[in-house]
Amino acid sequence: MARVSQEHLDARRRQILDGAALCFARNGFHATSMQDVLKEVDLSAGAVYRYFSGKEELIAAIVTEVLQEVGNAFETAGEQNPPPPPDVIVGEVMGRMMGLRPGLTHEGAAIYPRLIVQVWGETLRDPELSKVLNSGYAKIREPWVLLVERYQEAGMMRADVSAESVARTMIAAAQGFVAQMALFGVAPVEVLQDGLRGLMSMGAPVRSDESGSQAG
Repeated sequence: MARVSQEHLDARRRQILDGAALCFARNGFHATSMQDVLKEVDLSAGAVYRYFSGKEELIAAIVTEVLQEVGNAFETAGEQNPPPPPDVIVGEVMGRMMGLRPGLTHEGAAIYPRLIVQVWGETLRDPELSKVLNSGYAKIREPWVLLVERYQEAGMMRADVSAESVARTMIAAAQGFVAQMALFGVAPVEVLQDGLRGLMSMGAPVRSDESGSQAG
């Protein structure tokens, strides 16, 4: 019997994950059965169960992959010297996250935010998935904190604010944008980038006496 190549095994696993992601995003985790996944990927039960034992393992694999991709994007950005500004990094990360699945194309761009929001909800009832998400969040937060510290050292960002607070807020902005897309429809990542640039451009208000003296 001919040996199956690793490339073939990886492609088959990718096929299963892509199909499962589409099913979960369309109908939710609880309304999706393994039969739905089998039909979506057009594979036998044996072929699918060779890779995943069931829905829970599929969900965990999808979440782990997304978090890993996002973490890699932040680490790559952090290696640049000087690091790109936050709005650029967030745009790159969001773009990579939404484009994770080449097979999803336009449909994936429209429904993938829904999948992410469903994952958040599922973690409230699934302790194991909650552990996966919390671990991934910690891995994402750590490089963000380091990036903020580099911004502060370079004078690109005020240094009297906790780097941890800034990192959490930037992550929250990305999460909120994902929630908006899930609820109200897909928007270009540039919308988030423009908004971040606008917020970062804010400075202390100029008093009327100062503006007068500057004009004179």
